[in-house]
Amino acid sequence: MSDDNATRGTAPARWNRVLLKLSGEAFAGPLEFGIDGTTVRSIAEDIVAAKAQFDIDIAVVVGGGNIWRGIEGAGEGMDPAQADYMGMLATVMNGLALQDTLEQMGAPTRVQSAIHMAQIAEPYIRRRATRHLEKGRIVIFAGGTGNPFFTTDTAASLRAVEIEADAVLKGTHGGTDGIYTADPRLDPDATKLERVSYLDVLNRGLKVMDSTAISLCMDNSLPIVVFDLMGEGNLQSLLGGQSVGTLVDDQGVTG
Repeated sequence: MSDDNATRGTAPARWNRVLLKLSGEAFAGPLEFGIDGTTVRSIAEDIVAAKAQFDIDIAVVVGGGNIWRGIEGAGEGMDPAQADYMGMLATVMNGLALQDTLEQMGAPTRVQSAIHMAQIAEPYIRRRATRHLEKGRIVIFAGGTGNPFFTTDTAASLRAVEIEADAVLKGTHGGTDGIYTADPRLDPDATKLERVSYLDVLNRGLKVMDSTAISLCMDNSLPIVVFDLMGEGNLQSLLGGQSVGTLVDDQGVTG
């Protein structure tokens, strides 16, 4: 499939343009460290299937926790900014892995990095990213925001606002299928929340995204859906309008 003939599905979707946030840890799959090719292929297959079914633009932000977590380096005495820059480089590695797998499946893809590295990725330019999406390409945003002290969750919210996405889809791994009142793996009484407000997430300290990311989405009325990325068919079901995961928006119930 050439870029000039990039195709997208014809079925209407719940949103016209989405940003998919993938954690770096999801790329590790069953491994404790690094990139598991089988897991990345499974993620790529879901994205390609969604593009094949729906008339939708898809952008992706990837984390880097499977390779390096800046907060851990800082905790061991490393300069926090230096540790965060290393984490940004890890996201580029994950972005390139996802790009390669998507393109093996025939999906035209672009990687844009907030840290300039011209040999392997385009620099992040908002108008260019939007144009790629309009042409049916999947755009992978790597390098976080390009600044230390900001998480890739914040990068996802920022890029989503910049490209005028209709929603942020945060794919989880490890079997958690949404937001719960507590960690369901530790608390048997934890209950799943189907819909919750931004303010409730902030006030109750629910572990969705960091407070900067949530506030940015709240200020721009950008809904967030937290769902199990690894659940078979979840991404397509979500885009098709089914109730999957937990919706965070300004209409959610505030406890």
